[in-house]
Order: sequence, then structure tokens, then C-alpha cells
Amino acid sequence: MILDDILESRKKDYIDIINKKPIEELIKNIQIEDNPKYKFYDLFKNNDFIYICECKHKSPSKGIIKEDYNYLDIAKEYERCGASAISCLTEPKFFLGADKHLVDIKNNVSIPVLRKDFIFSEYQIYESKLLGADLILLIVRILKFDELKRFLELAHKLGLSCLVETHSEEEIDLAIKAGAKVIGVNNRNLMDFSIDNSLALKLREKYKDIILISESGIKDKNDVSLIKRSGLNGILVGEALMKSDDIEKTLKEFKNAC
Repeated sequence: MILDDILESRKKDYIDIINKKPIEELIKNIQIEDNPKYKFYDLFKNNDFIYICECKHKSPSKGIIKEDYNYLDIAKEYERCGASAISCLTEPKFFLGADKHLVDIKNNVSIPVLRKDFIFSEYQIYESKLLGADLILLIVRILKFDELKRFLELAHKLGLSCLVETHSEEEIDLAIKAGAKVIGVNNRNLMDFSIDNSLALKLREKYKDIILISESGIKDKNDVSLIKRSGLNGILVGEALMKSDDIEKTLKEFKNAC
């Protein structure tokens, strides 16, 4: 299974990373602000619908998505064109992401930045804080319930917001029980990377009173229009923007969809 391979690879990465920099060293360098500059959750107070735009070089299912991948220029264009937040891949093998990408983007934009990775340990949450992330992705499928709850509490203690990713009613129930404030529905099954574009729409019918974001499989303004009409609170979109010859035009079409 693809997800298992990615997670196994990431766990191997962190054996060396932790040996080079123990968690105690991370913790002593962390400063917790009383009022974090960027509060991802606050976006939902002033916006009916948000746009999380992703910098994404490669995926396990599609290979290289964008050849001329200048993540910093892309991130700046996202902000200029009205993105609500930027998602940055930091997984290096399957997505060709890097921590440096997140640091560079964070230092050059003024909107919240999501660290999108496969977080399985508290170490990565402390690390995300030091890298400058405003929010992190927590994937229900790869975490035990106690871990999910603990990771949410730690992230909030550090001033980080969380996008909690789900793929079923059972996972949404777990996310709610763990204390998730914003829940993403990944239309892509991470076990085989197949996509069901109707999944988030169906789940919104049952879960009407929570903040729910549609992730993956969004190709054009018609998809965005359906998502908006369903009452979902936003989208996380990457591939459609990465493949566009005109990011500004495509994002404008998404924002004008109704």
C-alpha cells in the first residue's frame, strides 16, 4: 500500500534526524507566543469559504506534476491572487518536498502556511513550530486515537493550528471526539490513491455543523461550484493549480465559482 510505504520511509528518515538533533534540543529552542501572528482558525470567522493552495512538485500517483517548480514564486503568486493559506509539502522522497521550502515560503508571505507531511510523532510537531509553520496536517488514518488527541493538544499549546484529515464517517467521528476544530475530507484514498470526488459532498450531508474542507480531486471551477453549493467551508487544491498555464486565471475562476 502506498501510504504504508510513505510512512515507513518517513519513520526511517526520522531515525537519523532525531539522532542528529534530539527532541530536547528542539524544545529548548521553541518560543511560544501569547498571541500567534497567524491564526488559521480565525479565517473562518470572516470567510464563508477559504482556499488553501498547495505547492506540490510530485505525487506518488502522477509523478512530476510541474517541471519548472519554483515553489517560492508559486507561493508569492498564490498570495497575490487571494489564497487564504498555502500548503507546502515537506516529505522528500515521494513528493520531493523539503523543510527548506516551508522556511522560504514562510519568510516571504504573510498568510498562514500549512506543513503538509506525514506526522506520526511529537518530534515533528515541535519541528514544525521551529520551521515556522502556522498549521500542521494530522492524518487520522495513521494515528491512534490517543495520539491524535495528544498531538492536537500539543499543537495548540505551541500555538499551531491543525487540519485534521479524514476519509470516512468513522474518521470524522474520531476527529471530532479528539477535539479537531477544522476537518479535511480527503477525496483521495491514501491506500491506493484512487479518487472519489463525491466523498466530501456526501459527508457534508451528515456533518452539517462542523468546519469541513474538501481535499484532492478538484480539477476545475465546476468542481469548486459543487463544493460551495454543498455548504463545505473550503478547498485544499494543488494539482489543478500546478498544471495550470495561468495560476492567476485559474484561481480567479475558482474564487468566482458559485
